[in-house]
Amino acid sequence: MGIFSKPSLESLKKRDDMPEGLWSKCPSCDAMIHNLELAQHHQVCHHCGHHFLMGSRERIALLADEGSFKETDPDLISANPLGFDGYPEKIESLVKKTELNDAVVTGKLSIGGEKAMIAVMDFKFFAGSMGSVVGEKITRAIETAIAEKRGMIIVSASSGARMQEGMLSLMQMAKTCGALARLSEAKLPYISVMTHPTTGGVTASFATIGDINLAEPKCMIGFAGPRVVKETTHQNLPPGFQTAEFMLEHGLIDSIVTRSKMRDKLATLLGYMMPH
Repeated sequence: MGIFSKPSLESLKKRDDMPEGLWSKCPSCDAMIHNLELAQHHQVCHHCGHHFLMGSRERIALLADEGSFKETDPDLISANPLGFDGYPEKIESLVKKTELNDAVVTGKLSIGGEKAMIAVMDFKFFAGSMGSVVGEKITRAIETAIAEKRGMIIVSASSGARMQEGMLSLMQMAKTCGALARLSEAKLPYISVMTHPTTGGVTASFATIGDINLAEPKCMIGFAGPRVVKETTHQNLPPGFQTAEFMLEHGLIDSIVTRSKMRDKLATLLGYMMPH
């Protein structure tokens, strides 16, 4: 038995003189959690189960069989088709900050030995907004799934269509849904995973038309935000409006799955749904 004991991260208390960036406050239970401990729990509060935002590459590492992920179309970068003032500079700064070229990462992988294509949206890049690159990468991933007879998984986290690209961003709604219709004709499964938040044009297109729709606990799912809905309808909204639990009760999603169990759930569903 050692003479020294290592204190747990939970036993440490945040002091005023500690450097910034080491601790995160849970918005649900107000617990202070060391970022290392948060990473060990896959960005989930171990006190109350609150699911923090998770980066696309972290999520892929959590879901994919070890060594199976191969990224596709990593070099696509948004243009500025409308000449929107400051848009190229904003994209350039986000590329440097996030080390992503746009708000989605796509690629080939296997989950539980089942071959699939995956597209994972990343909220930290332009609030996960859907522009031409997001729509194009998702569509190409679906087309690869059809060509190689893979299942398709899309993990959504988005504020909706990207206004800086105007109508071109809205066109991605029809383009991705058209590609998913061809996937269905090929009798290949599409599993949609909604995370916090899934809103706007993403909700109104590919996020809610999965053969199976899954969601993480308490994530926000909706088209317009609760404040906009209330101001438009002039009515008090039901308790828990636009949460995953509300959507499950009203039939929009099929199951709520915690992050720690998502990989096993996807592997099971792919095993049932993939043609063999």
